[in-house]
Amino acid sequence: MSIQLVIILILATGVGFLAWFVIKSLIVPTKIDGIAKLLKQGKTTAAIKLGKNLSSKNPRDAETHYLLGKAYLADKKPELALMEFKIVNQNAIFGKTIPEAEFRKTIAQLYIKYNQPEEALKEYLLLVKLEPGNADYYYNIGNLFEKRERSDQSIAYYQKAIEANPKHIKAHAAMGLLLYRGKQIAEAKKEINTAISLDPNAYASYYYLGKILKESKDYVGAVNAFEKSMRDPEYRQKSMIERGICYFSANNIEKAVAEFERAITASQEESSQDTLYARYFLASCYE
Repeated sequence: MSIQLVIILILATGVGFLAWFVIKSLIVPTKIDGIAKLLKQGKTTAAIKLGKNLSSKNPRDAETHYLLGKAYLADKKPELALMEFKIVNQNAIFGKTIPEAEFRKTIAQLYIKYNQPEEALKEYLLLVKLEPGNADYYYNIGNLFEKRERSDQSIAYYQKAIEANPKHIKAHAAMGLLLYRGKQIAEAKKEINTAISLDPNAYASYYYLGKILKESKDYVGAVNAFEKSMRDPEYRQKSMIERGICYFSANNIEKAVAEFERAITASQEESSQDTLYARYFLASCYE
């Protein structure tokens, strides 16, 4: 075989491979775009089918896994979406096709949903670097630190949330509660009052305002605060008990009895700690 023929064969082979790569680069993006188009059309089943097909052929393609994850979310299958997003997190080069902030916000929420707080915290710490003006990220970090019982760091991030958005109701309320638990009463009252002024329907905040007022022996103010906190189902029975204690402390036994009886009637669990607490004080009233 002549040298010229060998060279021609080599060149032909090279051209063939080049053509194959060009065709593949043109066809595959079109297929990937097809997932996004199907999602826009609301055809989630077809989008998932196409995404699974493409990801099986190219397991390391982050964009395919990202779109497949979005398809699973649209199909109300968040656990499968999280599996896809974890793969994206390992391989992705973020940019126009995979917006980093949007991706990290979504995966952080999924980590929280599936009780993976450490992973969620990592994502929010990255998010505050990407979008330092977003108060919600600081609040979420504070909340995650609070669940780990790291109050100092939690308060620091709630403060950052408030600095980013002075009207962040949840941050004011959460910081007020932590300060109250830390016996920093004056500072706690200030934050709780701010939360209430920003949202008069923040009924849970009224409960802790009532506790502060009760401890300072402002029983009238406390009773009024507990009246409002009763509108929150979580604090309804507790608020009745606290109102009863206020009346008991003010030596208004008749009203105290009425509140403790209401609290017992409102109980959804006869053996709960709050119900036993109400019975204890009711017995004291009868004495």
